[in-house]
Amino acid sequence: MNLGKELGGLVKKNIRDYMMYIALVIIMIIFQIFTHGGFLQARNITNLINQAGYVAILAIGMTLILILKHIDLSVGYVAGFCGAIAAILMTQHGVNEWLAILIVLAVGLAIGMYQGLLVTRLGVPAFVTTLAGMFIFRGLLNISLQKTGTIIVPNKVFNALSNGYIFDLPFAPEGIHLVTLVIGVVAVVLLWISQIKARINRKKYDFKVVSLPIFIGGLILASAVIMLIIITLARYQGIPWTAVIVGVVLIIYNFILNKTKLGRYIYGIGGNDQAAELSGVNVKMVTLFAFASMSVLAALSGILYTSRLQSATPTAGTAFEMDAIASSYIGGVAVSGGIGRVTNTIIGALVIVSLTNGMNLMGVDISYQYVVKGIIFIIAVAFDVISRKKAK
Repeated sequence: MNLGKELGGLVKKNIRDYMMYIALVIIMIIFQIFTHGGFLQARNITNLINQAGYVAILAIGMTLILILKHIDLSVGYVAGFCGAIAAILMTQHGVNEWLAILIVLAVGLAIGMYQGLLVTRLGVPAFVTTLAGMFIFRGLLNISLQKTGTIIVPNKVFNALSNGYIFDLPFAPEGIHLVTLVIGVVAVVLLWISQIKARINRKKYDFKVVSLPIFIGGLILASAVIMLIIITLARYQGIPWTAVIVGVVLIIYNFILNKTKLGRYIYGIGGNDQAAELSGVNVKMVTLFAFASMSVLAALSGILYTSRLQSATPTAGTAFEMDAIASSYIGGVAVSGGIGRVTNTIIGALVIVSLTNGMNLMGVDISYQYVVKGIIFIIAVAFDVISRKKAK
C-alpha cells in the first residue's frame, strides 16, 4: 500500500484522537509567533507544567466520572477547601508537611465517599449532589479563612511540590541537569520497548498493524518531541516535581483503566449501565469508587495549587471544575459516556492551560480569554459529536 494513502487513512480513521494533538501544536506555534519566541522558552515551559499540574490531576479524576455518564461540579471548591486545611494544619497547628498532606487526602476521601453514597445509595442525581457540594465547600472554604484571610505557607518542602525541581547529581556538568537527561533517555527507550512489544502481540493474534515505515516514523517523531522537551528543561533547572506527581497519577489511572477489571467495568457501565449490571457488575460500588477517587484527586489538586501560590486564599478553586470538564471533553471523552482515555485528557489539560498561558503572555484581557476558551470547548465537543455520528 502507498505510504501516503495509508497515512491519510490512518489519520482519517483516528481523527478524534489526533485532533487534540494537532490543536495543541497549532496553539503552541501561534503563541510562539505572537510572543516573539517567548512561549516555548524553558522558563515558560516550566511555568506551563506547573500551571497545568492541578488542572491535569482534576481532569484525570473527572475522566472517570464522565465515562460513567456522571459529573462532579464540586471539585473546584473541594480543592480550595482541602488546600486551606493543609495551610491551617501547617501554619496554625505545626503539623508536619507530609502528615498534613495525608490528612488532607483522607479528608478528600471522606468527601468523595459522602457524595458517592448520596448518588449510589440514595439515588440523588450526581448533578444535584455535586452542585450542593459546590455551595457547601465554597462556604466551608470561606469559613475556614474568615478570621485569617489569606494564609501564607512558609514550609519549604510543601512549597517545593509545585515550585521545586528534581535533584541532580553532584558531578553533573554546569548548565545541564543530568538526571533530567537520563530520565528522558529512559523514557524514550521504554517507549520503543512498549510499542515494539505491543506490535508483536498484535501481529501474534492477527490484529491489523500499520506498516513498518509508519510505525518507525511515528516512534522517531514521538522520541524527538520527548527529547526536545527534556533537553529544554535540562538546560534550565530540570523536571519540576509537579510533572513527576502528575506522571505518577497518570500511570496509576492509565493502568487501572486499561489493565484491570475495574477499568473494564468503568467502560462497560459508561457504555450501558443496565447491561453491565445484568452481567454481574456492581455498578454502585464502581460508581462510589469513581466519586471517592475524584475527591482524593481534588484534594491533591488543592495541595498543588496551594503549594504553587505558597498560600491558601478564599478564591482558590474558582472555576477549576470547568477547566477539568473542558480538558476531559477536549481530550476525547464522549458526551454519551463509555469512551475516554486519561492520556488524552492530559493533552486536553495542556490545550486549556496553553490557551490561558499564551493569552496572558500576550496581555489579552481575562474576559476575552473566557470567550476564546468557550469557543475552543464547543468546537471540540461539536467535532466529537459529529465525527461519532459519521462513524455510525
